[in-house]
Amino acid sequence: MRSLLRSTGLLAVLVLLAACTPEAEPGADPQEATPTPLPSATAAPTPKEGACYRLSFDAALAYTSDAAPRRCRGEHTSVTYAVGALDTVVDGHLVAVDSRRVKAQVAETCPRLLAEYVGGSVDQRRLSMLRAVWFTPTVEESDAGAAWYRCDLIAVAGDESLAALTGDLGGALATPEGRTRWGMCGTAAPGSQDFERVLCSGPHSWRAVEVVTFPSEDYPGEEAAEARGQGQCEDAGNAAAEDPLDFQWGYEWPTEEQWDSGTTYGLCWVPD
Repeated sequence: MRSLLRSTGLLAVLVLLAACTPEAEPGADPQEATPTPLPSATAAPTPKEGACYRLSFDAALAYTSDAAPRRCRGEHTSVTYAVGALDTVVDGHLVAVDSRRVKAQVAETCPRLLAEYVGGSVDQRRLSMLRAVWFTPTVEESDAGAAWYRCDLIAVAGDESLAALTGDLGGALATPEGRTRWGMCGTAAPGSQDFERVLCSGPHSWRAVEVVTFPSEDYPGEEAAEARGQGQCEDAGNAAAEDPLDFQWGYEWPTEEQWDSGTTYGLCWVPD
C-alpha cells in the first residue's frame, strides 16, 4: 500500500490593518501654518441583501469595502447574503467599530448565517470552497452614524483568486450537484510541490472527502494532531480505491497557529 502523510497546512488568512496620521512638516510654525480643512464624513448607506460585487481576493479579505454593487446578472465574485445592525454599546459605553469586540461579533455572526444560506452539514461546508467574508463601515463612516455589518459569500478558486459566481447560491450545498461543483479539490497530492487547492468543477486530480474532528477545544499538540486522522484517512483512501491492496491517501492536520485562528479540524484526501 502507498500512503501520503504530508502536512500541507489548511488555508488561514490574517489581515492586519494599520492607520497612520501624517506629522507636521519639520520646521513649520504651528501658529503660521494654514490648516487643511477635512472633508465632512457622511454615513455610508446600509448595504442590501442580494447585492453583488466584483471583488479581488485581497479586497474580499479587508474589513471595509468601497466597492459599488453591480448587477448580479453580470460578472461578480461576491453576493451579500445577510445585513444587520452592529452592537456597539457595551455596559452603556460606545465602542469603536474597529474594536476587537465588534470584529468578534461579526466574525461569529456571518459564518453562522452562512450555514443557513448555503445549507449542508458542518462537514460539507468545510469540504467546500465557499466562504463567508464580512465588512463594516470605516471609522469615519461609523462616526457619521453608520452601524451595519455586511456578510458576503465568495468561492475560492485557487491560490489568491476568487471564482465568478452565477445563479442563486441559496442552498448551494444542500444537493450533491452543488457539493460537487463547489467542493474542495487539489491539482496534485496534498503536500506536493504542484499542489493547489481548487474548485472541483475545474481540472483536478485529488479531492478532500472527509473531515477529521478533535475531541477537545484545546490544541492537542503537533504529534497528536498528526496521529488523529491517519486511520480515518487511510480507510477513506481504501474505500475510494479500485484495488484495496494499492491505494493512496492524504491527511492535512492543523498547526497550532491555524487552530487558534479557527481551523480546528483536519482533512482526508483521495485521488479523484
